[in-house]
Amino acid sequence: MRALVCEELGSLSLRDLPTPEPGPGQVLIEVEAAGVNFVDGLFVQGRYQIKPPLPFVPGSEIAGTVVATGPDVTTPAPGTRVVAMCGLGGFATHITAPALTTVPTTLDAPRAATFIQSYCTALFALKNRTTLAPNETILILGAGGGVGLAAVQVAKALGARVLAAASTPEKREAARSAGADETIDTTDDIKTAARSLSDGGVDVIYDPVGGDLADPALRALREGGRYTVIGFASGTIPSLPLNQVLLRNRTVVGVDWGAWQLHHPLEQRALLETLLTWTDEGKITPPSPRTEPLERAAEVLADLHERRVVGKVALIP
Repeated sequence: MRALVCEELGSLSLRDLPTPEPGPGQVLIEVEAAGVNFVDGLFVQGRYQIKPPLPFVPGSEIAGTVVATGPDVTTPAPGTRVVAMCGLGGFATHITAPALTTVPTTLDAPRAATFIQSYCTALFALKNRTTLAPNETILILGAGGGVGLAAVQVAKALGARVLAAASTPEKREAARSAGADETIDTTDDIKTAARSLSDGGVDVIYDPVGGDLADPALRALREGGRYTVIGFASGTIPSLPLNQVLLRNRTVVGVDWGAWQLHHPLEQRALLETLLTWTDEGKITPPSPRTEPLERAAEVLADLHERRVVGKVALIP
């Protein structure tokens, strides 16, 4: 098989490796598409809290077809199209995995491979970590990226009014196409813009960006508002002024879907089944990602970290 191998931190090399054999409880998947996520770049740079030993193959999210099964596995049968969260190993032509979900006919491989992480994070944040009620207003930062666009669609499916903040006209148009009711240029005064578009303040902040946007976004919350901390795509972890949390009975909520789903497999399956049902019903419509060959993974990761990507990217082995 071919795989992108991180042999030293900060670099990737395309290598020919032995195709793995599925062990007990595993299947062998021929990868049709691998989603590229911000965390993949952190692994390659050695900046993630989990540091796998070198060498390793990055890639946490794939879609493909089962081609062989382990000795005790009867389903899914060879020929079944599946998606999997694999943690590592996805940037390859083949991978073994134990936990699989059948791909619905409404999703092609590139969209399926870029679906789970972004959409599950959004629903986990807005249903499990806080409750976004119908007719509430949410401000989504980084709304033109893959995580932000998923949050736009999930928030609309929950009946909310969505204000989408993004840094370029192209990203703001993508957010509007995903269903955002209003868009905000992040080079403007976010606090003033969000308050003027929400009758004095928003109910929920969805923040995968951090950095300089965090403080004005927090101040845009109305009394009793909730601030969900998703990640730090800006590269800077902000320090929030806790007096602004105290003064209007606001709440700051951490969202770590990746760790949660590892320890709550039944709840995660229910979360994913909800999203797949919404997809079949047309409540959410995952956009087609940009596609690139494996050889361009390093460029794609650089684009992600420089926030040049609109939506998502999938690698096609």
